Amino acid sequence: MTVAKIIELVGHSNVSWEDAVKNAVSDASKSVDNIRGVEVYNLTANIDNGKIVDYKANVKLAFGVNER
Repeated sequence: MTVAKIIELVGHSNVSWEDAVKNAVSDASKSVDNIRGVEVYNLTANIDNGKIVDYKANVKLAFGVNER
């Protein structure tokens, strides 16, 4: 039986929410192996002078735990 672990992260982008999610997955994959899925559960943004300047996405990443 495969065991999965879930971690929560906040991705950031000044382009889009989709880009913020991609950045979270990309950055996590540098130190986490076997990422299998992502759940996006919250999208927020910072606004300056009536314009969105900063996108943030809260995500949960699932990855397989290596068996020894």
